[in-house]
Amino acid sequence: MTSYPREGVGPLTFTRLKWTSFTHSCIYAALLLCAFAAGKPEPLTFALGLSHGLLWIFMSLACIAAARLRIVSLKLAVAVAVLGGIAPFFGSYQFAREQREHSPGAQLPGS
Repeated sequence: MTSYPREGVGPLTFTRLKWTSFTHSCIYAALLLCAFAAGKPEPLTFALGLSHGLLWIFMSLACIAAARLRIVSLKLAVAVAVLGGIAPFFGSYQFAREQREHSPGAQLPGS
């Protein structure tokens, strides 16, 4: 079996998933600010909420597929799929941590 980490397959690369996760975290932070600090302005709150929900579903499926292909670890896929619905910051943190652990001073394959 192929060892971890493996180069990306098609559009599934570690770097693309990482930046999508960071984007998801930014959208979620904007949603929290809109919902709690800005008085829930519509339709912005709806658009951000919909974006968060759809990105969470996409990221969950993509990270599970990437874990099966050994592009990301199972631990990272679980952080995104299970904890990502509550707060996608867990997945973004895990991407940063995994990159730091597996390639000190260099980027992971598939970048």
